[in-house]
Order: sequence, then structure tokens, then C-alpha cells
Amino acid sequence: MKKSKFFWLLSLMLVLSVFLAACGEDKNGTEPATPGDTDKDEPTAGEVKDEEQVLNLIMSAEIPSMDSALATDAVGFDLLNNVNEGLYRLNQENVAVPAIAEGEPTVSEDGLVYTFKIRDAKWSNGDAVTAGDFEFAWKRAMNPDTASEYGPYMMGGVIKNATAISEGKAKYTELGVKAVDEKTLEVTLEKPVPYFLSLMSFGTYLPQNEAFVTEKGKDYATNSDNLISNGPFTLADWDGTGLKWKLVKNDQYWDAETVKLTEINYDVVKEVPTAVNLYKTGEKDRVGLSGEYAMQYANDPDLVKELETTVFYFKFNQERNGKPTPLANVNIREAISKGYNKQDLVDVVLANGSVPANYLVPAAFTFDESGADFRDVNGDMAVPNADEAKAAWEKGLKELGVKEITLEILGGDSDVAKKMDEYFKSQLETTLPGLTIELKEVPFAVRLDLDSAQDYDIQSAGWGPDFQDPYTFMNLWLTDGGNNKMSYSNPKYDELVNASVGKLAMDPEARWEAMAEAEKILLEEDYAIAPNYQRGTMQLQKPYVKGVISHPFGGDYSYKWAFIEGKDAQ
Repeated sequence: MKKSKFFWLLSLMLVLSVFLAACGEDKNGTEPATPGDTDKDEPTAGEVKDEEQVLNLIMSAEIPSMDSALATDAVGFDLLNNVNEGLYRLNQENVAVPAIAEGEPTVSEDGLVYTFKIRDAKWSNGDAVTAGDFEFAWKRAMNPDTASEYGPYMMGGVIKNATAISEGKAKYTELGVKAVDEKTLEVTLEKPVPYFLSLMSFGTYLPQNEAFVTEKGKDYATNSDNLISNGPFTLADWDGTGLKWKLVKNDQYWDAETVKLTEINYDVVKEVPTAVNLYKTGEKDRVGLSGEYAMQYANDPDLVKELETTVFYFKFNQERNGKPTPLANVNIREAISKGYNKQDLVDVVLANGSVPANYLVPAAFTFDESGADFRDVNGDMAVPNADEAKAAWEKGLKELGVKEITLEILGGDSDVAKKMDEYFKSQLETTLPGLTIELKEVPFAVRLDLDSAQDYDIQSAGWGPDFQDPYTFMNLWLTDGGNNKMSYSNPKYDELVNASVGKLAMDPEARWEAMAEAEKILLEEDYAIAPNYQRGTMQLQKPYVKGVISHPFGGDYSYKWAFIEGKDAQ
């Protein structure tokens, strides 16, 4: 990506992506997530009257870590997004824009070397934010002694030598990041990475003050006294384990004039009934809904619906215990893909704002420079159709030389997951004569073990984005892809997806077309997986809360632009 010629845009989570989204609780306090209502029609923060600018919120879990090198969960990334700031930040439209970087970087012709200028900014202790703070933080995340999970994951294959460092073939000090001087940061990539600038807004790439981190040693980021910030807020009253803390406006922040909230108070509340009660009594300003509460408050005037970038789907395992499964037959896969009603699934079974997904790359996720949604290229694929499902089923049975098939669906053990799997069983057995569905409902950790062992037939799974590009979904199904534990392989698919980050990396239009063609191969030719729904969330939010921005990955929310207006009149 060169300069501003091409930006990938998205708008909706850290989900239950098995990785990013699976890193924590979601906005409803149940499973991980990240959606996007940006309050674009609300008054601007500049119009705020003289009202108390205090926001009272609920968090669904304690803070595991405030060390950006160690954070892996939704709570940590959400708070880090508000107390710190990287080279880039997701703005109110969820576009990655320069933040601590003073303008866009210069980029070498081969797309490998990015040179950033650092703006005049300060840490909350008054120290200047320097290019060295980024070099120190990134190398610290790759230092084996730090034991960072996200450092190797987010930097591997992106920053020069990151993969070699992870494999023990290079020292962490050889990572391709260098402070040329206090105001100049040079980053060398392993290869051209079209979505590189969007990564610069992610928590793992935040800076750290070397002198402060070194002084605190093992105590760094263990409580609010051992933490400094360079973002809109600072963390206060956190003892490292407690169920209460607050964010306080950071007067040292370079853009402090934009920040209107003076304080955000948090309490950890894990039970939805308790959270709803606190909301109704006016003690909290926002609360996530799930299950029966989502239905109960479906028509409440305070209800806010958000659509995430998390997509859930069936994985079709083609080989189990060393032997081909019936799902190795493409017609059997097609029959199941088209054999159930997704609209009833989201309307009746889930009832949480989710929408049917006849695609892998979610809607309103990435846009080209003209503003066209990636979803517009292929539209819907493998749309449910009972007649087509039956025809494919009969053809598949004939090819296999059988009249009946028994398949197992591996799913979760929550109430919603069980209801969903029962729905799938009823629909598929009704549509496809001769099919028997057995349900295996297990805890998430057990499902991951069974997935790793490839010990399942059909698995109900999901993924949320790690960065702003369709590639975060497409690379899952490469022959050696991290989520491809189902013996799927298509050389043409591999060629197209690899080209999108290889020879086509610097050609936005061509790589866009390549990924769209690959998605069609995956879903409409091979029926390798069967998308089910794009997840939504439902929350109650006080009408006087304005300007809260919801993000598709990394930190769930930004409060930089949030403000209170009209509370005194209620």
C-alpha cells in the first residue's frame, strides 16, 4: 500500500474468532465480539453543554493484563485502545488514520520500507513519545523472555525477521524496526503487506516507554500505579485484580481538546439480570443483552443493535481417523450447505440481531477506494434452496453407493448453541431423506481439541477479523491454513489467495478480484464450508450517551469522541 492511494475500510469482531475474537468476553458478557454503531447522526462533541461528562459502564470480566505485549483478551484490548495510541487509530468511520504518526508514511517503491514521522506527543508522566518507544515495544513483544502470544502472531510474516525470531533462527533485536532518530521510525517488512497500515492501530503495535518499563520491571502494568499512558485517558484505581477501576481524561494527550469525557467508571458484572437492573436504576449507562433479555427488550427505545464482522459457519471434515468421510463428496457438501433455512435461524433461534450469511467475508467490512463493499463483488452464494439441496443429495448418495448417511455435528454446550444444533438437525433431516444427524455438544476447549485432532464430521465454528482486509478470512482455508483442519485443498484457491499477498500485493484491483474469485471457489464450487450467519449484538444504551464508536477488531470501543448530552433534562 502506498501512501493514501488505497485503504481498506471496515465497520463492524474479536470474536469468537478462534484467535482474535476468542481472546475474551464480548459486549454482552457471553462470547467475544466487535460491532459498529458510530452515532454519525448525533450532535458533535463540540456542541456539548455544561453537563457532567462522566460515563458509567459495565465490563464482563476482570482485566487480565494492561501490558500491550501480553494482552490477548477483549477487556485488555478495549482499555488499551482508550489509554494508549499507536502510529494509527481507527477513526469514527473505522478507517485507520495517522495518530502518533504525523501524517502518512513514505513508502519505498518495492513496498517494503515504511518511514513514519512521530508527532509531538507526550506520555502521561510528561515524557515525549519517541520513535524509540515503538522500536522498544515491538522488539519486547518478540523477545522470547516476554512470552508474548500476539507478538509472533501479529508480526510474523509482516515485520522483517519476525518469523525467523519466532523459530529461534534470529535474535529479537534483529526485528525490522528502527528508530532513526527521536522523530523518525523506519519499519522494514518481510514482503509487501496491503493491510499493513491497519495493523498499526492494533494493540500489539502500541508504543511503550522504555525508561518507565525498565524502572518498573516485573511490576510494570500490574496496577494503575505502574502504568503510564499516551492516549485519550489514563487508568486509575485498578489494583491489578479488582472488580472496579476508572479511566480519567489524560490532559497530556496530544489531542486532549477533542476528549470531552472527564471520567469513565467501570464495574465488573457477569450476570445479565444484575447488569440490566443497574441500567434500569440509572447506575449504568450501557448494558449488553443476550438470550431471553434480548427478546424481552427487543422493542425498547434504548435498544442499540450492532452487526459484527464475525461470521459463523459449518466446517466439513473430508477425512476423519485417516479415512474419507461422506463429506469428501462435493455433492453431499452442497446438499447440506443449501438444506436449511438461515432466516429462521437468525430470527427465531438466535434473535440477537444476527443476519443470514451466504458468504465468508462479512458485509460492511472492507471497501475499495471507490467505496464499494467487497461483498458487492460476489453477493450471496450457495443460497438455501431445498430443491437444489435434494438434487445434490440424491446425486451424492448415488456416487457413494449408499442410501443413508449418518453425520455428527460438533457444537458448543451453551443453551443457544444447543438450540441452534437442534434446529440444524431438524432442518437437515427433513430436507435430506436418508440423513441422520447426531449432535455432540461440548465445552469450547474440548471442541478446540477435537478440531486440532480433526476428530469430527461437521463442526459449528466462527471467525472474526484480525485486521482490515479480506485476507484475514481467506487465508484460513489454504491447504496449510491455520483453520483448515478438514483436509480441504484446492491448488487454484491457494494460488489466488497467495497471489493476493504476493505478486498482486501492490495491485489493489487485481488482488481484490483474486480474493473474490477464491471466495466463489470455496463456497460455490467446492462447498468446502457452509456459512450460517453474521453475528449481531443487542444493547441498552442511555439516549444521553453520544459519540461512542464501536470497532470491528482490537479495542471494542473508542471513547475519545464520546460525550454526555441531555442527561440533566431526563
